[in-house]
Amino acid sequence: MNLSDTDLYHITLGTSDDIDELENLYNVLNDSLQEGTNYPGWKKGIYPIRETAESGIATKTLYVLKIQNEIAGTIILNHHPEDAYKNAPWGIVADYNDIIVIHTFAVHPKFMGKGVGKSLLEFAIQHGIENKMKSIRLDVSIHNTPAISLYEKCGFQYVGFVSIV
Repeated sequence: MNLSDTDLYHITLGTSDDIDELENLYNVLNDSLQEGTNYPGWKKGIYPIRETAESGIATKTLYVLKIQNEIAGTIILNHHPEDAYKNAPWGIVADYNDIIVIHTFAVHPKFMGKGVGKSLLEFAIQHGIENKMKSIRLDVSIHNTPAISLYEKCGFQYVGFVSIV
């Protein structure tokens, strides 16, 4: 199944009704990452956690992609960069009010490889265009080759390496 070929999904702002399911998605994903290659370096009980979802929903920055009313993926889009972003050689200089920063981009393991991540990134790009943003920024572990490949396929460009720890 390729989501771009179907109308079986929708992306909306997350709501308080989604918090339990988001917490479960984070836990299932972290369990899956621990069993295989943990590309992003996330840790169950540390990040992402229930409070990550609660905060994103409270600030109306967390979006969910649902397939038949089940959360298949989620993304947080806000204007808050990591502190280390100031050290990155961004190609576009702008105030962060004019930049979207992608956080907590997660796909439920049972929906991986089905276009959920690509659809969420396309949504982020369209959201940026509609809101007249000058740039979209994100960070990724240099070891997270699957995510880097997806980002490049969606038009994101590598700008440099900075340590965010």
